[in-house]
Amino acid sequence: MSGTDLTGSVVVITGAAGDQGKPTAAAFAAAGATVIAAGRDADRLADVVAFDPDRIVASVVDLSDESAAREWGKELLTEHGRVDGLMHLVGGWRGGKGIVDGDLADWDVLEASLIRTLQHATRALHDPILASPHGRIAIISSTGLDKPRATNAAYLTAKAGSEMWLRAVADSYKESDAAATIGRIMALVTPQMQAEKPDGYKKFTPVANIADWLVGLYGRPAAEINGVIETITR
Repeated sequence: MSGTDLTGSVVVITGAAGDQGKPTAAAFAAAGATVIAAGRDADRLADVVAFDPDRIVASVVDLSDESAAREWGKELLTEHGRVDGLMHLVGGWRGGKGIVDGDLADWDVLEASLIRTLQHATRALHDPILASPHGRIAIISSTGLDKPRATNAAYLTAKAGSEMWLRAVADSYKESDAAATIGRIMALVTPQMQAEKPDGYKKFTPVANIADWLVGLYGRPAAEINGVIETITR
């Protein structure tokens, strides 16, 4: 567990109700941050808030809608006075059948979930994070980009697009105290998955490790991590 103290900071976690969002919200709350748990489903977000109702606040937003995302960003800044981070954990995965047989409808879904939501969220929160004394943005990407397979073409193309967008955001943060960083994993494993298959998932990264890496970004200089791609291991 990271020893980073984030008391007084406001960190937004998008996709907060997902497998990675829940432990990440809990980790940031444990570090002292006010956590904005963002997603589309109020009932699922209530489960996230339950980890620490004093520090975690639910925020319902549809990040596929840019105008809604922009209004949401303004509302967060008005309500909390600052935004110190965006951990963008909106997920999405579609398997494929190869270059010719694959269904390009999968691309439409992946582009919307992995790229568009990132674009909208970073545009909405870019300036408040730049103004923070330690603003951070991060996404979790895939080590599959090192050796793309035909059956994962649509998924990995969307991941590559997400990485490129965030690296461009990083360029806009150069020479500032803000940073945009990419963490890569092969796949994540939850405690429940591990319990069901104790000897499996040896190449997968535990969600707790990913959450600690995200919190730990605040204990590192912006110049060290801005625009950097790191692999998060077990």
